[in-house]
Amino acid sequence: MIMSPRLATALVLACTALSLSACGFRPLYAQPGVTPGLSAVQVVAPGGRAGYLVGEALGDAMGSGAGAPAWRLNLDLSEQRFPRGLRVDNVATRYEYVLIAAYTLRDVATDVPAKVGRVRVELTYDSADQPYASVAAQQDAQERAAEEAARRIQLELAAWFAEQGQD
Repeated sequence: MIMSPRLATALVLACTALSLSACGFRPLYAQPGVTPGLSAVQVVAPGGRAGYLVGEALGDAMGSGAGAPAWRLNLDLSEQRFPRGLRVDNVATRYEYVLIAAYTLRDVATDVPAKVGRVRVELTYDSADQPYASVAAQQDAQERAAEEAARRIQLELAAWFAEQGQD
């Protein structure tokens, strides 16, 4: 009997899911309290472009704003840019962009810090000879770094909420 590729894939996925559930594996977002906890977080981002980008990405990823917030996430960002790949005329052909996001999750009712963390995102981008192209490349790097920082913060908070739900 010859199986279709779709049927074979479905069979493999079903066997994998069955074996993982037998060993106690449970998806992160299936843990009690993770999704409601994330959606109850109010993001307070600093001013500036990077703060806006990280704050928007976090708000979108966590589904914030559905109801009254139970948690407040305060962000503190720092950005650095390092020239890399210098040409003979001492002009950089690439830059390294570093975004560090320190965060504190506080209970809204008591203002007590519940979780403190820090994520660091490093990436590089090309520098063009045309001024506008160089600015566009730098802004693109800032957007990519903000999205990655937001993703990492969201994962750390989801893991923390999952731990809280197991107690």
